[in-house]
Amino acid sequence: MPPSLLEQLSAGALDWLGGNLDHFDPFSAAAAATPRSTTQGKAKAALELGLLCHRAARPGDTEPDPLSGATALVRKLWQDPDFPRLFDDSPAYASTYRLVYAALAPDGIDDTRCREELARLGPDFLSPGEKSPYRRIEIRYYADEAGVRHGIEPYAELLPHSPLVALRAARPTVATAAPAAKGTVEPLTVPQAYALTHTAFYLGDFGRTDPRIAGADLDHARDLTHGMLLHCVAHDLWDLAAELVLTQFVLGEDPLRTPSGAAAVECLARAQRPDGAIPGRSSELRAAPHVTAGEFFRTAYHTTLVTALMASIVSSPRGAS
Repeated sequence: MPPSLLEQLSAGALDWLGGNLDHFDPFSAAAAATPRSTTQGKAKAALELGLLCHRAARPGDTEPDPLSGATALVRKLWQDPDFPRLFDDSPAYASTYRLVYAALAPDGIDDTRCREELARLGPDFLSPGEKSPYRRIEIRYYADEAGVRHGIEPYAELLPHSPLVALRAARPTVATAAPAAKGTVEPLTVPQAYALTHTAFYLGDFGRTDPRIAGADLDHARDLTHGMLLHCVAHDLWDLAAELVLTQFVLGEDPLRTPSGAAAVECLARAQRPDGAIPGRSSELRAAPHVTAGEFFRTAYHTTLVTALMASIVSSPRGAS
């Protein structure tokens, strides 16, 4: 039986990621040679690889592990004292990076450096303060994963004010002559849509737990996701499409059986190159022809990684650990 589109997406994306691990290593010659690559970008790429390994791994799978090389690199970096020092070069993101670093630590490593990085977090960072509900949900998720004490409210108190419930799709104004065809009206701005997807990921632990949303609120979140997916397919917004397909799964749907989810998987399959990469966040932002390997990586790695994460989770048994 030939592989499904989702299986093709997963295998191709993982193959490309596995063949480009030297670019994920911030201390490799390949990373050093990447033009315009910032310390922040190098740290972020490694942390995202850590998230893929943390949430897409299948411990009980008897098949060869396509993430074995990535897992080995993550274990190596998390035990390298120079890796967390990279966070200091990004003051605006340093606290977030430290928390994520500790949360994604591989099992069985010496966690001394993780605890040292957590100790550098000020109490204000781990308290509600003036942070948005979305930001508080994000901090709570990673703080819980890291096992660090915090002052963020329970999810049940944050959910009514979160993007999943509080965001509302745009409505045509009175001046609009006629409603646009289905799928052509953007129900949310792109930043709002990313807040929607990430909130679902944190509340539902990337598909492993119940996201604690039900009834009319669940229907509303599903409608927002469906509408934005149609927009992504119509405009080839590949990165966001992959995140929204995973959001459908987190919200209890089978994306392959929803019209918008199935269309998004087909859209991603069309975008995927023969080498397995998704060449950018969107058709408009895709890598230019004839760029260097380093430049292509910088443009393509995030969407390819998100696609691999989505495909791995959606194709696995719901709630698998």
